[in-house]
Amino acid sequence: MAGPGRDPTVSDAEILEVLQEASDPVLTTQEVAKEIGLGRRGTFDRLKRLSEDGKIEMKKVGETASVWWYPSK
Repeated sequence: MAGPGRDPTVSDAEILEVLQEASDPVLTTQEVAKEIGLGRRGTFDRLKRLSEDGKIEMKKVGETASVWWYPSK
């Protein structure tokens, strides 16, 4: 279920596809944002929700940086 704010213009399936099809084993928030055409903050929020739902994995790699990957990688 979507939270408050605008309706998503990019589906969860599209975000998951970016991670599944990536040639790198992990992607940064900025790399995913570039692929889906959303801003960094909006992309981070979507990725975080997908991670909390157990659909993708996340690791903090700095004070403000995270990497994301699809669990099968």
